[in-house]
Amino acid sequence: MRTSSLLSLTILGLAAPGALLAQSLPPTQAPSPDVGGAAAATAVEAVVVSPNRSPTPIDRVGQSITLLTLPQIQADQETTIADIIARTPGVSIDRAGGPGETTSVFIRGADSDQTLVLIDGVRANDPSDPGVGFDFSTLLTGDVSRIEVLRGPQSTLYGSEAIGGVVSVITNEPTRPLQGEIQAEGGTYGTAYARAAIGGKEDHFSWRLAAYSDSTDGIPAFDRYLGGREDRGFHTQGASGRLLVDIIPAVQFDQRFYYVHARNEFDGFDTPTGNFGDDLEFGRSQQFIDYSGFNVSALDGRLKNRFAFEYNDVSRVNEDPQQIGTKYTFLDTGQDSTFEYEGTYALAKRWNVVFGAQAEHSIIDTVSPPFNPVTLHADQDIDGGYAQLTGEPVSGLTLTGGVRVDAHTTYGAHATGQASAAWRLNDGDTILRASFGQGYKAPSLYQLYSEFGNVNLRPETSTGWDTGIEQHFLKSRVILQATYFSLSSDDLIEFVECVGVSTPQCLTHQVAGGYYDNVNKALSRGVELQAEVKPTAALDLTANYTFDDAEDRSPGSATFGDQLARRPRNLANLQASYLWPCKLTTTVAVRHASHSFDDAANTILLKGYYLLDLRASYPLRHNVELYARVENATNTRYETVFQYGTLGRAAYGGVRFDF
Repeated sequence: MRTSSLLSLTILGLAAPGALLAQSLPPTQAPSPDVGGAAAATAVEAVVVSPNRSPTPIDRVGQSITLLTLPQIQADQETTIADIIARTPGVSIDRAGGPGETTSVFIRGADSDQTLVLIDGVRANDPSDPGVGFDFSTLLTGDVSRIEVLRGPQSTLYGSEAIGGVVSVITNEPTRPLQGEIQAEGGTYGTAYARAAIGGKEDHFSWRLAAYSDSTDGIPAFDRYLGGREDRGFHTQGASGRLLVDIIPAVQFDQRFYYVHARNEFDGFDTPTGNFGDDLEFGRSQQFIDYSGFNVSALDGRLKNRFAFEYNDVSRVNEDPQQIGTKYTFLDTGQDSTFEYEGTYALAKRWNVVFGAQAEHSIIDTVSPPFNPVTLHADQDIDGGYAQLTGEPVSGLTLTGGVRVDAHTTYGAHATGQASAAWRLNDGDTILRASFGQGYKAPSLYQLYSEFGNVNLRPETSTGWDTGIEQHFLKSRVILQATYFSLSSDDLIEFVECVGVSTPQCLTHQVAGGYYDNVNKALSRGVELQAEVKPTAALDLTANYTFDDAEDRSPGSATFGDQLARRPRNLANLQASYLWPCKLTTTVAVRHASHSFDDAANTILLKGYYLLDLRASYPLRHNVELYARVENATNTRYETVFQYGTLGRAAYGGVRFDF
């Protein structure tokens, strides 16, 4: 049944007039630029992948995207990807304590579980999570060479979870016959980080292996100013690799993997008493991602095909040494298996069509012994077909349009579409952009089939659009960008408590005490401003500001018009870097977030804050670099989650060596 469904969708994609399959090409085919950094990027580098799932020059992309390259990631010096992308427009984060604690990313006011995360092209969201979200706490820079943050609804190309945007993480790839890197870093809170990588590239063969380890004593997750005393440690190890083999000139084998294992200690609501504060609980988690595929070229390279199997396996175990009876407080596993076909066909010069189909099977097993000793086992299928056309009808104007249909085991078919335009004027010094997109998020297996489940749930949906301008002055020594955006979300799924309520749903879920239902609506509107100024060859100035008016628009709700929880209305970043004659580079970076609220009713205030970071790097030789940084140099006390602590002043130093 599933085979015939996938075959039908594939034929539909191939037959659709002007259809374009959204293709996630191998990273080797997609060099990465510095978005907004044309002064430092070459024409070859100015290519992005995630907007069209195929390599596209950045000045021909109508969607709002930020792309961070390896030099930027290294210059930032952060080891966690969440802290890096928090410096980009439209993105905010919250963390329930110090390093290793649950970390959420919000794009343009959308819920954190409405962000799709891709690691080397594979969906990395946790299928066993109640909202199929992604915890950024264990996503470190490791061997990452490129990060793309695509803002706005992207379900036409990426399906479920891509309501607010997509974060695509690509690991490094070799460029020489033999090359490698070694990095070591240490600092405050007993922090130790080490990384090593080695690989090579020959005429018809390339490979790379990398591994890292990160450890810290941490801080009390329960805010020390409120009585937290026990430091909560975090320890993680990870590895990644890739293999690319040209079997014959037209056929290429592509193999990638990503693995991470972590142990974190955390504070919270004690099991089963419910008391909040210092806790002895700890958790272990691991994630394994595999990609196996073949790239097949035909028609003198005009038609590129990709056949792939993608696998994502996540498992988590929480333990409490003080727990009476079983020591386990929570156990779960989730697996996603996806078969995918993609094709890209060059219709004519600067006219491309991408088309394809996916068949995804998800399984979860989850149990919380202190509350319900019965293990939930559930699975579902989602089959999808998608197509997109990109072309340049007149010189300088690039138009893109696409459509997707997904078929879900429980609630049937759902269609989404998107369109965008990029218009290059004044020899490329002026770029006008506009995009429209729809998003949807299928109810999770937990929301459908757990003791709180509701099989009558509808998918969450969103409609978003943005329009903006990018202007270059003085041969791109000054680059200014402004974007206005709007994102409307409907049928948002929320947990409904049944205390003192006798509705039919509550009577059905009286033992569980509540259930999931489509009850919420949200609207986010705002503006993103960016500037990059290079007054001299030695001085770089960058800044961005986001105003995001994210409101609850649920009809009849007591919270109608209130600010969405943990979504600051104002976000700003300012950075100044200077290369001294002695080759020392110093950087001053400031991050600001205005106040927000920890609850939907806007009764628990999270105060606004400013953070000052100082960074320096010095090349001892062409392949050896010393670096150091001071984070939160003013020792600012702030919260991103109510009653959970954050790092104070911290200093780190390290060395990078490559060969």
